[in-house]
Amino acid sequence: MKAVMVVGTTSHAGKSMVATALCRILSRRGFRVAPFKGQNMALNSYVTANGGEIGYAQAVQAWAAGVQPWVEMNPILLKPQGDMTSQVIVKGRVVGRTTAVDYYENFFEAGWSAIEDSLKRISEEFDLVVCEGAGSPAEINLKHRDLTNMRVAKYLNAPTILVVDIDRGGAFAHVVGTLELLDPDERALIKGVVINKFRGQRSLLDSGIEWLEKKTGIPVIGVIPWLEQVFPAEDSLSLFDRNPSSNNKGDITIGIVRLPRISNFTDFDPLESEPSVNVKYLHPKQSLGHPDAVIIPGSKTTIADLITLHKSGMAEELHNYISAGGTVLGICGGFQMLGKILADPEGIEGQEGRYRGLGLLPLKTVIAGQKVARQRSVTSNFPQEGLPVSGYEIHQGRTRLLEESEGTKALFDDPNLGVVDESQSVWGTYLHGIFDNGPWRRAWLNRLRQQRGLRSLPTGVANYREQREQMLDQLADSIEPHLDLTQILP
Repeated sequence: MKAVMVVGTTSHAGKSMVATALCRILSRRGFRVAPFKGQNMALNSYVTANGGEIGYAQAVQAWAAGVQPWVEMNPILLKPQGDMTSQVIVKGRVVGRTTAVDYYENFFEAGWSAIEDSLKRISEEFDLVVCEGAGSPAEINLKHRDLTNMRVAKYLNAPTILVVDIDRGGAFAHVVGTLELLDPDERALIKGVVINKFRGQRSLLDSGIEWLEKKTGIPVIGVIPWLEQVFPAEDSLSLFDRNPSSNNKGDITIGIVRLPRISNFTDFDPLESEPSVNVKYLHPKQSLGHPDAVIIPGSKTTIADLITLHKSGMAEELHNYISAGGTVLGICGGFQMLGKILADPEGIEGQEGRYRGLGLLPLKTVIAGQKVARQRSVTSNFPQEGLPVSGYEIHQGRTRLLEESEGTKALFDDPNLGVVDESQSVWGTYLHGIFDNGPWRRAWLNRLRQQRGLRSLPTGVANYREQREQMLDQLADSIEPHLDLTQILP
């Protein structure tokens, strides 16, 4: 099978970005390309057309390659739960929960089998696979159970790119140290080094590149300049890399509560792309201030994050904010928190029990063993009737309205997908990707604008996927001139 592998000297070196760009570059050159990451640890996930769950980064890479996401593109997904355990998803389906210590014993062989089966399936349909590693390939304490890096590269005999982040400092030491710690057959697969996030005059780097190539015998095949674009990342650490307040030139401000176990914050990329919107991520202990709306996002462990909101004082702040005329929207776990009761009778999220919600909507949620994961297409009732809306569900809770629900309206033609209160101050939905829908997003933003006496924005806009396509083209255009792939391409 023809393959290219992308590994990094560290986490956040730029592997995902380079792999995404390669998917678009190679697709434009006529290859039928598939992305692949054997094992991913992430809380940003996506649901494929057949209802399987994969890392969101691999979905973006599939779109970059011009193909639909498959579960085989990310056969193992680990979703950390915050209690030193992770939910294990194999080929899109939940198969159990594990600690790091037990993972190797209980899931390693089955995981590698899933990787082999997935690569076989991909090889039947695609010309070339662009594989992405995780963290560093040279973590000597983890190599024996590493399912993502050089084990995959060796299996595919894939020419491998080593990416290093020069902005952090120590780039040359990172490259040399990584190569020194690889086994000889692993090092032999490294065909090129890519220096990422370079700021400054390229000529000042030439002597360092010459030294590095002489020292390692491996060519530097690319120096990628610093790019301001932010693409969907795999974990919540990347929120620290964002400029959440944007440039503070927008007309309205939306605060997003940065839950300790936040998931699917890629939901908010379309909001960050709106020039009229300032997006601010708020720690639960921060004061809300006076934003035009507050969003409670998804969470991998809803009850634990709900308890955090109560203990931190954020729950009380949200009540005061609503009383003062504010607008709150909850998505998935955030939707569940808005209700009056959350129950976990089987202890699926940790400790069994019954917990007090925020009490902003007349809802009761029960955490169930069977996860709901599916794509959805519905029609809106609010804020504007008749708008087509698509997205996806990923949740283990089952939510229903309590008897005292008079005045609460169904948000869509499927009443199970979301509700809004009579004053349209409190909104809740299970639909991830809701802001990807351009007309619905603008209609919701226009309600906030009207409250400020601002002119409405046009609602006849394209969905975010069209903007994402332009961004993927821009990414490839920005990187391709700085890459020499002659050493890499099969």
